[in-house]
Formats: sequence, structure tokens, C-alpha cells
Amino acid sequence: MHSSLTISQTDPRPLYLQVKEQIRHRVAIGEWAPGRELPSIRALAAAISVSVITIKRAYLELEREGVIVTRQGKGSFVAEGAELAPGLRTAELDEQLKTALRTARSIGLDADAVAERVRELAKGTES
Repeated sequence: MHSSLTISQTDPRPLYLQVKEQIRHRVAIGEWAPGRELPSIRALAAAISVSVITIKRAYLELEREGVIVTRQGKGSFVAEGAELAPGLRTAELDEQLKTALRTARSIGLDADAVAERVRELAKGTES
């Protein structure tokens, strides 16, 4: 499970945030179903070569957001709940759109140009 998480030292985001976002993404798209056990903090830290503190912070934030639950002596699991997936999907879309807007700005496009491009792409996928 954890082998699909990747950490980039060149990514400007903190390592814990990279871990957190990748786990949230997998839950949002349904790749990791409610009830699925996450690797232990130590096992994941070792697998992706980051500190235990990094993983602990990611797990704590995910728990605060209601994405995962931790059961004393049992481990951490993807949270149960019907309301979880729709909110996560919206959050995931928002993150992807923010990334697209940052990319657009870096190449000289404004939000209106991005919106127009999205409309064009949407028309192309409707057929």
C-alpha cells in the first residue's frame, strides 16, 4: 500500500504535506476504501525514508480532518462514513484546480483563460 506514496525532495511543500495529500487523494478517489488499514507510522516512515515525526504529523492532520481514525493498539484506518467521499472529492478537485491556476500564472495565463480552456476541454470529452 505505501509503496505507491512518493516523496520529492525538490517539491517545495513540506514532506508531511506531501504524505497527507497523497493519502487524502487515494481516499477521495476511492482507491483506499473506508476501513482500510494504513501502515503503521514507523513502517511508512521507513518505507518512504522520512522521519517518524513527518508521518505522525500527516496522520494527526488527516485524523483531525476526519479522513482517518486511529484506534489505540489497533492502528490507523480510513474513516467510515458516507459523507467522507463527497467532501474529499471536492477538496481534491480544489487542490488540482489551484495547481492548474499556479501553472497557468507561471506561463502568463489568467483565470479567465484557464476557465475558457476548461470549457473547451469539457466539450471535447462529452462526445
